[in-house]
Amino acid sequence: MRWLFDIENPVMRYIIKIFDCMCLSLLWLVCCLPVVTAGAATTALYATVYRYIRKGEGYLFRTFTGAFRENWKRSTLVWLVMLAAGILLGVDALVFRTLALQGQLAGKLYWLILLLAGLWITWMVYAFAYCARFHGGVKDALRGSLLLMLLHPLRALTVFAPAAAGILLICMAPGLVSIVPAVSILICSIILEKLFKLHGSGESVNQSKGESL
Repeated sequence: MRWLFDIENPVMRYIIKIFDCMCLSLLWLVCCLPVVTAGAATTALYATVYRYIRKGEGYLFRTFTGAFRENWKRSTLVWLVMLAAGILLGVDALVFRTLALQGQLAGKLYWLILLLAGLWITWMVYAFAYCARFHGGVKDALRGSLLLMLLHPLRALTVFAPAAAGILLICMAPGLVSIVPAVSILICSIILEKLFKLHGSGESVNQSKGESL
């Protein structure tokens, strides 16, 4: 039975990955509590998933906090833009849903708002992944991530699926917030890294700095 506790054992490595995802998800949740820090926390979540969970480099807490500090300003500004857009979409959704329930023609725009909400969720994933992997300003992150999303709509759909599923699972069972965020971002990163390699060098300019922290 000693082989079960061997860290080189595939089963044990799988268990360790699950535990790492739980720790990372809880760390992300704590850092999101002030709300304004949610963008930096999500960027750090992606960076840690890519560097530590997938590549096995560095240490979980050090990688997360290093990426959080390094990307704090840009990610926060990106998040504020996204948050404003999300609030606007939320208000529009409530208005047009009410009109739809009243049978008014304008209520049909409710479905357009839902489509835009899906694009908004997907764009956020792209934007924070972009912040985690590349340097540049806020405009660079917003424009670059949007272009990547629009240039590859089918791939964007595969990014939206785990992101939306993660949100839905947490809404249905809030306790899953202890593992779902990291798992969802892990799936998204597998898809996005192929896209980054297609349009870039495959290694971020952010990586060398993050690993030295």
